[in-house]
Amino acid sequence: MTIQTILEAMQRKYKSQISQSCPHDYDDQMPEFQVFFNDLESNDFNTLFTSLPQDRQYLAAGVPGSFHGRLFPESSIHFVHTSFSLHWLSKLPEELQNKASPAWNKGRIHYTSAPNEVIEAYACQFAEDMERFLNARAKELVPQGMMVMIMTGIPKGMPYSQIPTGMLYDSISSSLMDMAKEGIIEEGEVDSFNLAFYAASPEEMAGIVEKNGCFGIERMELTNPAAWMKGPVDIPTLVTHVRAAMEGMFSRHFGSQVMDELFGRLTHKLLDISDLINSTCQEKVQLFAVLKRK
Repeated sequence: MTIQTILEAMQRKYKSQISQSCPHDYDDQMPEFQVFFNDLESNDFNTLFTSLPQDRQYLAAGVPGSFHGRLFPESSIHFVHTSFSLHWLSKLPEELQNKASPAWNKGRIHYTSAPNEVIEAYACQFAEDMERFLNARAKELVPQGMMVMIMTGIPKGMPYSQIPTGMLYDSISSSLMDMAKEGIIEEGEVDSFNLAFYAASPEEMAGIVEKNGCFGIERMELTNPAAWMKGPVDIPTLVTHVRAAMEGMFSRHFGSQVMDELFGRLTHKLLDISDLINSTCQEKVQLFAVLKRK
């Protein structure tokens, strides 16, 4: 659906640019479109390709690899679209893995509700990752090429614990610590586990882009990702979605035998704060950015 929307916008733009010089022939002159789908090597590209519409008006190809590095030849791409990927870090900050570091994140799985040293370690890793991403895309995009980025964001100065995702991560941390106190898992297992996920403010992202210097900012704002929601969040359904997306990470670290216990406890904790979650679920926490290659 996203690809179709992008292509239709490009086709309208193309038609508007040539309609004055060739008012009747632009349909015959419409360029072909090649769409490259990128994901890590472990992604099942066959499933992706079988899900594409048969009547698509573009050629499709898969490109495996990390988007933090180069993926395409120099000056070969006209438009880049990335959705809900860039908030995932390429790796955990090294400080979080050192017990002697002020950023040792004891008893938590994220920088939510963590000391400033932990937050700063995440922010520095995010800035480093974004610099690599921007440098790679700057090589691959043609001059004046466009890039649209959609990711989790947060208003400047707002603690992450005040948005629903932060409440979720705090509740997971609390569930795991309860399990550690009861001897179901080891406390050290909780201390050594952190989610490689960071949400930037528009001001923070703008600073990274401006420092990089390869792109102009056409648009940068927070939008509401949940405008379609009409009623309260269904907590059991939410936990089902969270489990589907994240169980693999938790299972590899804590063991598959405790997953039912973890997500059962999580459901109860989120139900206890469901009013708070519902009161904040309409916050603008989706970062939308449009950049143009200089």
